Amino acid sequence: MWQSDASLFYGYFDSPVGALLVAGDGEELHLVGFPKGSRAKKPLNGWRRDDSRFAEAFRQFSAYFAGQLTEFSLPLHFGGTAFQIKVWKALCEIPLGQTVTYGTLAARIGRPKASRAVGAANGANPLPIVVPCHRLVGANGSLTGFGGGLEVKHFLLDHERSSFPKSGARRHPGSSS
Repeated sequence: MWQSDASLFYGYFDSPVGALLVAGDGEELHLVGFPKGSRAKKPLNGWRRDDSRFAEAFRQFSAYFAGQLTEFSLPLHFGGTAFQIKVWKALCEIPLGQTVTYGTLAARIGRPKASRAVGAANGANPLPIVVPCHRLVGANGSLTGFGGGLEVKHFLLDHERSSFPKSGARRHPGSSS
C-alpha cells in the first residue's frame, strides 16, 4: 500500500485545481493527491522527489486540463481490496463529463444493494482524476462529498462538459451557465 512504501517517488503537477501530488514507484502511478480538501495528501517520510519520473503523467494531465485528452493511459497501481478495485475499474467506464449515481454504479458491478460500499470505495480512490471518482453523484443527481472539495468536483465536471461537448453530457445541478 502506498502509505507505508518508502520506495516511492513523488512530484507535483501544477493544475488549475492546485498542485497535485503524484507518487509512484517509477513504473506505476500509485497516488494522485489534492492540495486541499478532506483527503489532502503530502509526501510521507522516505519518499523521494523526482518530477522526471512523472513526465508522461504530467503530459497527460496537461492534455486533460487543456481539453485535449479524453482518457488517461497510464500504468496504475490499484492497492486496494478486490471490491475497491472493481469499483475503481467501473469508475473508469463512466463516459467523460457524465455522471452516474452510487446506486447505478453498484448495480453495474453486480451489487445493487451496495451503494454505501461503493461510496466508501470511491472515497478511498487513491488516483482521483485518472480514476474519475468525481463522476459519481447522489441519488438525486446532487454533487456529494469529494476528497478534493466540492468546488474541485464542480470544476472537473464543468471542465469536462465545456472542453468535450461531444460527450453529450449535461451540466450538473447547481452549475453556473
